[in-house]
Amino acid sequence: GASHNRLHIKGGRVVNADCSVDADVYIENGLIVKVGKNLDVPGGTRVVDASGKLVMPGGIDTHTHMQLPFMGTFAVDDFYVGTKAAIAGGTTMIIDFVLDQKGVSLIEAYDKWRGWADPKVCCDYSFHIAVTWWSPQVKSEMAELAKNRGINSFKMFMAYKDVFMLDDSELYEVYKNCRELGALAMMHAENGHVIQHEQERMLNLGITGPEGHALCRPEDVEAEATGRAIMIANRLNCPMYIVHVMSKSSADVIVQARKQGNVVFGEPIAASLGTDGTNYWHKCWRHAAGHVMGPPLRPDPTTPGYLMDLLANGDLECTGTDNCTFNASQKALGKDNFAKIPNGVNGVEDRMSVIWEVGVICNPPIYLHLYYQYISICIKLLNLPARGVASGKMDENRFVAVTSTNAAKVFNIYPQKGVIAPGSDADIIIWDAEATRTISAKTHHQAVDFNIFEGLVCHGVNSCTISRGKVVYEAEDNKFTVSGGDGKFVPRKPFCKYVYNRINKRKENYDPSKVEREPFQGD
Repeated sequence: GASHNRLHIKGGRVVNADCSVDADVYIENGLIVKVGKNLDVPGGTRVVDASGKLVMPGGIDTHTHMQLPFMGTFAVDDFYVGTKAAIAGGTTMIIDFVLDQKGVSLIEAYDKWRGWADPKVCCDYSFHIAVTWWSPQVKSEMAELAKNRGINSFKMFMAYKDVFMLDDSELYEVYKNCRELGALAMMHAENGHVIQHEQERMLNLGITGPEGHALCRPEDVEAEATGRAIMIANRLNCPMYIVHVMSKSSADVIVQARKQGNVVFGEPIAASLGTDGTNYWHKCWRHAAGHVMGPPLRPDPTTPGYLMDLLANGDLECTGTDNCTFNASQKALGKDNFAKIPNGVNGVEDRMSVIWEVGVICNPPIYLHLYYQYISICIKLLNLPARGVASGKMDENRFVAVTSTNAAKVFNIYPQKGVIAPGSDADIIIWDAEATRTISAKTHHQAVDFNIFEGLVCHGVNSCTISRGKVVYEAEDNKFTVSGGDGKFVPRKPFCKYVYNRINKRKENYDPSKVEREPFQGD
């Protein structure tokens, strides 16, 4: 009966992006009705005990590719397995990508992806649309998608030459269109021309393994494209969102642009925050290939900590995963040529735990343990204070901001999502900050046979997931109560205030005016 649609979360600490408060939460028909102490609740309401735990808005993964057709195969996490793994890890919404070939109608692509996702999703979801070609048809289809199909973000590629890549003049037109529609332009920022030539150079040197992938697209290839995307968008007063920020130098470009007042947002991902590119030189081909993604992880082992600092202090905005998974046999398409290894890593299940571990707890990741042992010996010998090793980079509120709230704001679904407040969707997780779990491909819920965070011990575990007001996952007995199709498509309106307020203000005096002068009279 009606009591099935009611939940009472008791005894927990409600954590939002702005503050934390000891409070109970009463939920009815998928919505949060009350937050506070001593709530008056109808009899027969199911009680969820959150004593000693944190009650947080469910995570929003801003960047996934479920069942993506790519590089001659399909990603193994489909919309069912991928979203089921998401809810296990504490993510209650994904924003995936409609990503089709050049020449394909954006509307047809959108319908195809909706057809794949709607019957399978276990949690709410939405779409970004990739624009991989430009024509008057694409221009009018973007308008249709923004006005009538719930899309307010379009993603373009500066990489994958001849497959997805647009040149600067096409990007100029797309950005212009985005601004007119009130949409957010998203960029995969790498220099596709340079990558193509460098791939050939590496192969000619006899470098055919995964290290070639890292060597042919080093971080300056990412930083250059990031700066170029921001520059072109800024000429047009178009807001810019850089997806999967993978390097210190690319992040620095974003920080610099923000300092100059550009409307630009940066999205690091679980992979760039939780591991690094030294893995491409691993002696085991499978291990190295398992980390191949574009742009690649960076061999500089200080990258994750650097990106985490920027995420903690507000220079980077929100977090995705670029979850796009391929099994060993699929990765093996590139066993003799790194350029043919399907690009993609996992993360949709582990993002929340990885960010909590690296950002809030800030135990050094595994590969740094020896380095830190060495440092700690030096510190003891020199009697220096051991600052920064075990101190938290961010608090629980900033954690909620970067895993959920900021994403909801940027993509215009706040306060429907991203906050625990009356009237908001009841997408909630109960987080056990005292529990630990060890990440492993043997125990994760994803379909893929490899995990880039293998062996990472996380102090902070999702113990219960509530999606659309229903308990869908309980960690204690690894119990799912959810079916494919339980999640719904979340439409998003254009002209998001969080993104467009400054843009609209600037529009008033954005165009320069000419100088009035006497005509030239001479020869």
